[in-house]
Amino acid sequence: MSAQKIFFITGTDTDVGKTFVSCSILAAAKAQGLTTAALKPVAAGVSATSRGTHNDDVVALAQYCSIPLTLADINAVCLNEAIAPHIAAEKSGVKLEAQTIAGHCRKVMEKKADLTLVEGAGGWRVPLGNQETMADIARLLEIPVLLVVGMRLGCLNHALLTVEAIQADGLELAGWIANRIDEKMPVYEENVATLVNLMPAPMLAEIPWIDDAHPVESACRFIDIGKILSK
Repeated sequence: MSAQKIFFITGTDTDVGKTFVSCSILAAAKAQGLTTAALKPVAAGVSATSRGTHNDDVVALAQYCSIPLTLADINAVCLNEAIAPHIAAEKSGVKLEAQTIAGHCRKVMEKKADLTLVEGAGGWRVPLGNQETMADIARLLEIPVLLVVGMRLGCLNHALLTVEAIQADGLELAGWIANRIDEKMPVYEENVATLVNLMPAPMLAEIPWIDDAHPVESACRFIDIGKILSK
Protein backbone atom coordinates (compact mmCIF):
# COMPACT_ATOMS: atom_id res chain seq x y z
CA MET A 1 0.00 0.00 0.00
CA SER A 2 1.41 3.35 -1.03
CA ALA A 3 -0.07 5.55 1.68
CA GLN A 4 -1.45 5.40 5.18
CA LYS A 5 -5.23 5.10 5.24
CA ILE A 6 -7.36 6.54 8.06
CA PHE A 7 -11.15 6.45 8.29
CA PHE A 8 -13.72 7.66 10.80
CA ILE A 9 -16.33 4.96 11.45
CA THR A 10 -19.83 6.18 12.20
CA GLY A 11 -23.21 4.49 12.22
CA THR A 12 -26.84 5.17 11.46
CA ASP A 13 -27.65 4.66 15.15
CA THR A 14 -26.34 2.99 18.25
CA ASP A 15 -26.10 -0.83 18.22
CA VAL A 16 -25.72 -1.10 14.45
CA GLY A 17 -22.44 -2.98 14.66
CA LYS A 18 -19.78 -0.30 14.29
CA THR A 19 -17.26 -2.18 16.42
CA PHE A 20 -18.10 -5.50 14.77
CA VAL A 21 -17.59 -3.99 11.31
CA SER A 22 -14.44 -2.15 12.40
CA CYS A 23 -12.94 -5.38 13.78
CA SER A 24 -13.86 -7.19 10.57
CA ILE A 25 -12.14 -4.55 8.43
CA LEU A 26 -9.06 -4.64 10.65
CA ALA A 27 -9.00 -8.45 10.53
CA ALA A 28 -9.22 -8.41 6.74
CA ALA A 29 -6.36 -5.90 6.58
CA LYS A 30 -4.20 -7.97 8.95
CA ALA A 31 -4.84 -11.05 6.80
CA GLN A 32 -3.27 -9.14 3.90
CA GLY A 33 -0.17 -8.38 5.96
CA LEU A 34 -1.05 -4.75 6.64
CA THR A 35 -0.35 -3.01 9.94
CA THR A 36 -3.48 -1.90 11.78
CA ALA A 37 -4.51 0.49 14.54
CA ALA A 38 -7.83 1.51 16.01
CA LEU A 39 -9.31 4.15 18.26
CA LYS A 40 -12.56 4.37 20.17
CA PRO A 41 -11.81 7.75 21.74
CA VAL A 42 -15.06 7.97 23.70
CA ALA A 43 -16.67 4.84 25.15
CA ALA A 44 -19.55 4.46 27.58
CA GLY A 45 -20.19 1.34 29.62
CA VAL A 46 -17.64 -0.91 31.33
CA SER A 47 -17.36 -4.52 32.46
CA ALA A 48 -14.76 -6.56 34.33
CA THR A 49 -12.17 -8.30 32.12
CA SER A 50 -8.90 -10.14 32.63
CA ARG A 51 -7.19 -6.82 31.95
CA GLY A 52 -9.24 -4.92 34.53
CA THR A 53 -12.43 -2.91 34.12
CA HIS A 54 -12.76 -1.79 30.51
CA ASN A 55 -15.21 -1.11 27.74
CA ASP A 56 -16.02 -4.22 25.69
CA ASP A 57 -15.74 -2.41 22.34
CA VAL A 58 -12.27 -1.14 23.21
CA VAL A 59 -11.10 -4.61 24.21
CA ALA A 60 -12.52 -6.02 20.96
CA LEU A 61 -10.73 -3.44 18.82
CA ALA A 62 -7.45 -4.09 20.63
CA GLN A 63 -7.48 -7.70 19.42
CA TYR A 64 -7.18 -6.58 15.81
CA CYS A 65 -4.50 -3.91 16.19
CA SER A 66 -1.16 -5.17 14.95
CA ILE A 67 0.92 -2.28 16.24
CA PRO A 68 1.57 -2.05 20.01
CA LEU A 69 -1.28 -0.08 21.60
CA THR A 70 -2.54 -0.05 25.17
CA LEU A 71 -6.24 0.13 25.93
CA ALA A 72 -5.60 3.71 27.08
CA ASP A 73 -4.10 4.49 23.65
CA ILE A 74 -7.21 3.18 21.94
CA ASN A 75 -9.64 4.83 24.34
CA ALA A 76 -9.12 8.38 25.62
CA VAL A 77 -12.30 8.62 27.72
CA CYS A 78 -14.01 5.60 29.28
CA LEU A 79 -17.29 6.37 31.03
CA ASN A 80 -18.88 3.94 33.47
CA GLU A 81 -22.52 3.98 32.41
CA ALA A 82 -23.72 2.71 29.05
CA ILE A 83 -25.78 5.82 28.34
CA ALA A 84 -25.38 8.91 26.12
CA PRO A 85 -21.74 9.99 26.54
CA HIS A 86 -22.46 13.61 27.47
CA ILE A 87 -24.85 12.50 30.22
CA ALA A 88 -22.45 9.83 31.49
CA ALA A 89 -19.65 12.40 31.46
CA GLU A 90 -21.68 14.94 33.41
CA LYS A 91 -22.60 12.33 36.02
CA SER A 92 -18.91 11.40 36.36
CA GLY A 93 -17.66 15.00 36.47
CA VAL A 94 -15.83 14.62 33.16
CA LYS A 95 -15.75 17.30 30.45
CA LEU A 96 -15.69 16.04 26.89
CA GLU A 97 -13.86 18.39 24.52
CA ALA A 98 -13.52 17.60 20.83
CA GLN A 99 -10.14 19.32 20.51
CA THR A 100 -8.61 17.33 23.36
CA ILE A 101 -10.06 14.06 22.10
CA ALA A 102 -8.85 14.76 18.55
CA GLY A 103 -5.37 15.42 19.93
CA HIS A 104 -5.38 12.00 21.56
CA CYS A 105 -6.41 10.43 18.26
CA ARG A 106 -3.59 12.15 16.39
CA LYS A 107 -1.00 10.52 18.66
CA VAL A 108 -2.13 7.10 17.47
CA MET A 109 -2.52 8.27 13.89
CA GLU A 110 1.10 9.43 13.98
CA LYS A 111 2.19 5.83 14.51
CA LYS A 112 1.40 5.47 10.79
CA ALA A 113 -0.21 2.07 10.65
CA ASP A 114 -1.19 1.09 7.13
CA LEU A 115 -4.83 1.28 8.24
CA THR A 116 -6.18 3.23 11.20
CA LEU A 117 -9.87 3.31 12.14
CA VAL A 118 -11.35 5.92 14.49
CA GLU A 119 -14.71 4.69 15.73
CA GLY A 120 -17.26 7.13 17.05
CA ALA A 121 -19.80 6.45 19.78
CA GLY A 122 -23.43 6.09 18.72
CA GLY A 123 -24.42 8.03 15.61
CA TRP A 124 -23.04 11.08 13.85
CA ARG A 125 -24.73 13.75 16.00
CA VAL A 126 -24.30 12.17 19.44
CA PRO A 127 -23.58 15.09 21.81
CA LEU A 128 -20.31 15.54 23.65
CA GLY A 129 -21.72 18.44 25.65
CA ASN A 130 -23.96 21.46 25.21
CA GLN A 131 -22.25 22.64 22.02
CA GLU A 132 -20.12 19.88 20.48
CA THR A 133 -21.02 16.50 19.01
CA MET A 134 -19.14 13.39 17.92
CA ALA A 135 -19.04 14.91 14.44
CA ASP A 136 -16.72 17.65 15.71
CA ILE A 137 -14.02 15.06 16.40
CA ALA A 138 -14.23 13.83 12.80
CA ARG A 139 -14.20 17.39 11.51
CA LEU A 140 -11.08 18.24 13.48
CA LEU A 141 -9.32 15.12 12.25
CA GLU A 142 -10.36 15.87 8.65
CA ILE A 143 -10.52 12.22 7.64
CA PRO A 144 -12.97 10.44 5.31
CA VAL A 145 -15.97 8.67 6.81
CA LEU A 146 -17.20 5.10 6.50
CA LEU A 147 -20.87 4.72 7.41
CA VAL A 148 -22.13 1.48 8.93
CA VAL A 149 -25.79 1.03 8.02
CA GLY A 150 -27.53 -1.31 10.42
CA MET A 151 -29.94 -3.10 8.10
CA ARG A 152 -33.28 -3.10 9.90
CA LEU A 153 -36.64 -1.42 9.49
CA GLY A 154 -36.09 2.36 9.41
CA CYS A 155 -32.54 2.23 8.11
CA LEU A 156 -33.29 4.05 4.85
CA ASN A 157 -34.26 7.28 6.58
CA HIS A 158 -31.45 7.00 9.12
CA ALA A 159 -28.84 6.34 6.44
CA LEU A 160 -29.89 9.16 4.12
CA LEU A 161 -30.20 11.72 6.92
CA THR A 162 -26.79 10.71 8.30
CA VAL A 163 -25.21 11.17 4.88
CA GLU A 164 -26.76 14.62 4.59
CA ALA A 165 -25.25 15.55 7.96
CA ILE A 166 -21.80 14.22 7.03
CA GLN A 167 -21.82 16.20 3.81
CA ALA A 168 -23.14 19.33 5.56
CA ASP A 169 -20.14 19.11 7.89
CA GLY A 170 -17.83 19.19 4.88
CA LEU A 171 -16.47 15.67 5.21
CA GLU A 172 -16.03 13.04 2.54
CA LEU A 173 -18.21 9.95 2.70
CA ALA A 174 -15.79 7.34 1.38
CA GLY A 175 -18.47 4.66 1.33
CA TRP A 176 -20.93 2.66 3.38
CA ILE A 177 -21.24 -0.88 4.66
CA ALA A 178 -24.50 -2.78 4.92
CA ASN A 179 -24.54 -4.79 8.15
CA ARG A 180 -27.56 -7.03 8.52
CA ILE A 181 -28.47 -6.81 12.19
CA ASP A 182 -32.05 -8.07 11.82
CA GLU A 183 -32.13 -11.62 10.48
CA LYS A 184 -35.85 -11.31 9.70
CA MET A 185 -35.79 -7.85 8.13
CA PRO A 186 -38.55 -7.81 5.50
CA VAL A 187 -37.61 -7.07 1.86
CA TYR A 188 -33.94 -6.92 2.82
CA GLU A 189 -32.62 -7.11 -0.74
CA GLU A 190 -34.93 -4.32 -1.89
CA ASN A 191 -33.73 -2.08 0.94
CA VAL A 192 -30.09 -2.68 -0.01
CA ALA A 193 -30.90 -1.92 -3.64
CA THR A 194 -32.64 1.31 -2.62
CA LEU A 195 -29.57 2.46 -0.70
CA VAL A 196 -27.24 1.51 -3.53
CA ASN A 197 -29.37 3.71 -5.80
CA LEU A 198 -29.74 6.68 -3.44
CA MET A 199 -26.47 6.87 -1.53
CA PRO A 200 -23.88 9.30 -2.96
CA ALA A 201 -21.00 6.92 -2.23
CA PRO A 202 -20.46 3.23 -3.00
CA MET A 203 -21.41 0.26 -0.87
CA LEU A 204 -17.99 -1.12 0.09
CA ALA A 205 -19.19 -4.33 1.78
CA GLU A 206 -22.35 -6.24 2.58
CA ILE A 207 -22.20 -8.34 5.72
CA PRO A 208 -25.02 -10.87 6.10
CA TRP A 209 -26.64 -11.96 9.35
CA ILE A 210 -23.95 -13.91 11.22
CA ASP A 211 -24.69 -15.99 14.29
CA ASP A 212 -21.72 -18.16 15.21
CA ALA A 213 -18.90 -18.44 17.73
CA HIS A 214 -16.43 -16.44 15.64
CA PRO A 215 -18.42 -13.64 14.00
CA VAL A 216 -15.50 -11.38 13.06
CA GLU A 217 -13.62 -14.21 11.39
CA SER A 218 -16.79 -15.03 9.46
CA ALA A 219 -17.58 -11.42 8.57
CA CYS A 220 -14.11 -10.52 7.31
CA ARG A 221 -14.65 -12.94 4.42
CA PHE A 222 -17.18 -10.43 3.12
CA ILE A 223 -14.71 -7.53 3.29
CA ASP A 224 -12.79 -6.63 0.13
CA ILE A 225 -10.02 -4.71 1.84
CA GLY A 226 -8.63 -3.55 -1.49
CA LYS A 227 -11.91 -1.84 -2.30
CA ILE A 228 -11.92 -0.02 1.04
CA LEU A 229 -8.27 1.02 0.83
CA SER A 230 -8.78 2.38 -2.68
CA LYS A 231 -10.94 5.15 -1.22
